[in-house]
Amino acid sequence: MDIQSINAFLDPVVRLFGNQPWIRAIVVFLLFLITAQLIANVLVKVIAHYLHKTRTRIDDAIISMLRRPLFWTLVMIGVMASIASLKPPTGVMSATRGIILTTLIFTWSVFAAQIIRLILKAMSLRATSTASVRPQTLPLFNNLTSVLVVILSIYFVFQAWNIDMTAWLASAGIVGIAVGFAAKDTLANLFSGVFILADAPYKIGDYVILESGERGKVTEIGIRSTRILTRDDVEVTVPNSIMGNTRIVNESGGPYEKFRIRVQVSVSYTCDIDQVRSVLMKIAADEPEVCDDPEPRVRFRAFGASGLDIELLAWVENPELRGRVLDALNTTVYKRFAETGIEIPYSKQDVYIKDWPKRDQT
Repeated sequence: MDIQSINAFLDPVVRLFGNQPWIRAIVVFLLFLITAQLIANVLVKVIAHYLHKTRTRIDDAIISMLRRPLFWTLVMIGVMASIASLKPPTGVMSATRGIILTTLIFTWSVFAAQIIRLILKAMSLRATSTASVRPQTLPLFNNLTSVLVVILSIYFVFQAWNIDMTAWLASAGIVGIAVGFAAKDTLANLFSGVFILADAPYKIGDYVILESGERGKVTEIGIRSTRILTRDDVEVTVPNSIMGNTRIVNESGGPYEKFRIRVQVSVSYTCDIDQVRSVLMKIAADEPEVCDDPEPRVRFRAFGASGLDIELLAWVENPELRGRVLDALNTTVYKRFAETGIEIPYSKQDVYIKDWPKRDQT
């Protein structure tokens, strides 16, 4: 910004108020303050009026948020121009310039962060299942862009104060290498957490089975670890480096969250197989927690050692219902089979004695 050119442009107006330096400085500041008020309250409203006719509301929000940084930018330029009109020492002017530029950098950085968050949120609301920015990955992108804005802001602040960043960057590189070796496990969890949030193999609320056998509901996905609440109400905390390098079964994944349960039962070889099918289908139809779509089905699996192995397949709305519905179906199957005379065989052995040992006559 060329303050001398601005003062030269305003000089004809300022001369009308006399040649006193302080009066000239106050007049310059007031002119910028009035201009800032006009632009912030009039021009912005006029632009917002025309943008209000568009289908999207993002541009309206941007114009609304633009008012504050635009106002303070003009005010800060007015402060610098008014101080420059007093012709202070070079050191005072340099310090003033640094303070004002730092304030403006901070103001516009906040504005940039807000705009980026607004755009990312709009993208996540319209995202498809294969998009990079989704509601699951939105916190990750918000954090990454915030870090980027902070880094750029620090860089521009250093430039505003004419500070050479070469030595700082070299020192930061050495410190980064040392920290990397000292906290490699923490960094591994950190990067794995980023990849988990980006790739989204599971989300909060999903039921997962770990390779070690634990099954539970994902309650939190942090940068360092993932927390799972088991069916025993025991919280298991797993480092993200392990979650990212192990086999995980997501029971809530797939085209929908519905989960299939299997009721395995064996019936006697003397039973009518068609009757067994009919009874099992009726049991599934009468259970309110069983889904109608996909519809339940019965499968004759094998000829067992003691009976016919039959399996009732049914779906529930989510994996959390598995235990309760399976208990209800097993109970109903046992009672209904007893009522209809369908025998559930059990393993048994018959011992035949061919001949008793002869008695010793001697």
